[in-house]
Amino acid sequence: MTKKTQNPVRPLKLIRGGKRDGAGRPQGTGKYGEPTKAIRVPQSLVKTIQEFLTNYGQERANHKEPYLQPALNSVVRLPLFSTKVAAGFPSPADDHLEATLDLNEYVIRNPASTFYVRVEGNSMLGAGIHPDDLLVVDLSLPPRDGNVVIAIVDGEFTVKRLHIAKNKAVSLHPENENYPVIHIRDGMEFRIWGVVTNVIHSFV
Repeated sequence: MTKKTQNPVRPLKLIRGGKRDGAGRPQGTGKYGEPTKAIRVPQSLVKTIQEFLTNYGQERANHKEPYLQPALNSVVRLPLFSTKVAAGFPSPADDHLEATLDLNEYVIRNPASTFYVRVEGNSMLGAGIHPDDLLVVDLSLPPRDGNVVIAIVDGEFTVKRLHIAKNKAVSLHPENENYPVIHIRDGMEFRIWGVVTNVIHSFV
C-alpha cells in the first residue's frame, strides 16, 4: 500500500505593501513645518533643547517666527576701516582699510548653540533693545549676574537682566520703569534659556 505524502506546511510570508503614493505625512507638515533630523546632543543641554523645541512648535502653530538659526554656510566679508566714528564732533575721513569682517564670525561664538530671537515689547529699551530687534542668544554660556538673558518663567519666554543677590535670590529686571521686576520664588517654573550676546537693530 502506497503511503500518501502530505504537503509540508509552508510558513506564511509577510508581504510589505511598499511605498504608496500619497501615503504618510506630507513632508513639511509636521509639528515644526519642515523636515526633521535625528542628532546627538550633550546631556547637559537636553532639557534646554526640549523646552526650546516645545515652544518653537507652539509658535509655529501660531504662525510666528521668533527663533531663527544663523545660516553659517555663507561668508560675506566687508571692509573694516581702522578709523573710529566720532559720536560727537566729526573728524576728517580716513580711507585706511585695516581688514575685512564677517558679521557671523564677529557676533557668533558657538555656532551650534546660537540662535536669533525676535524681540516683542519694550521692557528693555534702556538696554538698547527695541521691538523687532534681533537678539543673538548663546545657549551654552553660563548665566552670570548682570547678563541680559532669555528666561522661561511659568511657561513664558522673557528677555530681562539677571540679578543674583548675595543670598542667592534671583530676580529678572526690566530696563523700563513701566515694567515690574520679576522675583523668582519657590514654586515658580524658572529656567535660563540662553545669554544674549549681541543686539541687531535696524535704523531703516
